[in-house]
Amino acid sequence: MASIIRWARALTRTAPLVPLRFPASGFTIVDKSVLLEEENLEGFSSGQYFPVNIGDVYVSKYQVLGKLGFGTTSTVWLARNLASHSHVALKVYTKDSGCRDEFQTLKAIGSANTSHPGHRGVQTALDLFKLKGPQDDHYCLVLNPMWESWKHLLRRNDSGRFSVDLLKAGLRHLFRALDYLHTEYIKADNILHDIVDKKLLSKFIRAELNSPSDRKVVNGTTVYASRTFDLPRKFGEPVLCDFGSAVKGDVKRNHDAQPAVYRSPEVMIKTGWSYPVDIWNVGVMIWDIFQGRHLFYGQDAIKKTYTTRAHLAEVVAVLGPPPLDFLQRGIRSREFFSEEGKWIASVDVPPQTNLENCVAFLEGDEKAAFLNLVRGMLQWRPEDRKTAKELTQDPWINRP
Repeated sequence: MASIIRWARALTRTAPLVPLRFPASGFTIVDKSVLLEEENLEGFSSGQYFPVNIGDVYVSKYQVLGKLGFGTTSTVWLARNLASHSHVALKVYTKDSGCRDEFQTLKAIGSANTSHPGHRGVQTALDLFKLKGPQDDHYCLVLNPMWESWKHLLRRNDSGRFSVDLLKAGLRHLFRALDYLHTEYIKADNILHDIVDKKLLSKFIRAELNSPSDRKVVNGTTVYASRTFDLPRKFGEPVLCDFGSAVKGDVKRNHDAQPAVYRSPEVMIKTGWSYPVDIWNVGVMIWDIFQGRHLFYGQDAIKKTYTTRAHLAEVVAVLGPPPLDFLQRGIRSREFFSEEGKWIASVDVPPQTNLENCVAFLEGDEKAAFLNLVRGMLQWRPEDRKTAKELTQDPWINRP
């Protein structure tokens, strides 16, 4: 009898799940005058997005359960693998995006040194398939579902900033992941959290069944409002994701990279950049998540918008003048500095700002140790910055 019960249980686990039936009514219809999510983006009106519907089943096994988010090149959905009884995220690309490059990057990431402690801190691909759209084929990337980004966590935190303990733990995992893999840039919204509290997934599905997402129909295509996961009882480890623009860093590049306020000196003056741009990114991102403000803004008082010259002027105010040998490497250096290294751009350098005066919420030895960490990342010369491996050993992030 016991063997029959075990056989029956095993059969239940391996039999494909029956697709869920989602409500066909009971949801809010968004007014036609209100632009909803990807409808605000240029690619929507030209038919770039695939018309995903909650409840759809793709390639006979992935059922769409709800919308997680959207971007300029894709929409992202929580789904269930009916064959393996597992949850996945489906990243459905616009018809002209270069998904195959990201898939190959993720495959390479997943097949590298899996014994490295930072391997689990980077996202890898589970599957890739095509969907036939009204105008063209669309690629769909299958990933492990993740909780929200550091950027979204900040928005859901009443204090608007990370606690010291959360920052230290996050940086420990981030530096290990960076030591394993260097991406084109690191910002607060491409660092997600692994889901260890699996109840979040079942709560998400129940919410969609009981209170269907707001939506509207535009030219026959349903546009859904995204649904967020609840706050987990326990946070998983940070995971680096979104490698659509990633490049190998062992060859120097000279194209523009990074979000504006995160741009590193070598990107701004075009000396050629490599792995150390990531270290600079983390150094400035810390202010966003821990101090509740940018370290640099780059707002030009003359042009009333972000400019490279205004950004560089702020860096000079915080770090002091750049080394002359560094300027001599830059294609754009003479736009901002004289041959002797004097500032010549047509915006003023702000008053000299001691980095110590930019730090709130810390005092004494704790503040000094934090500044030592940051100064190891914020250096004019890329070669003067600490490596990710060195930063994993930093005393401040490893101090209880």
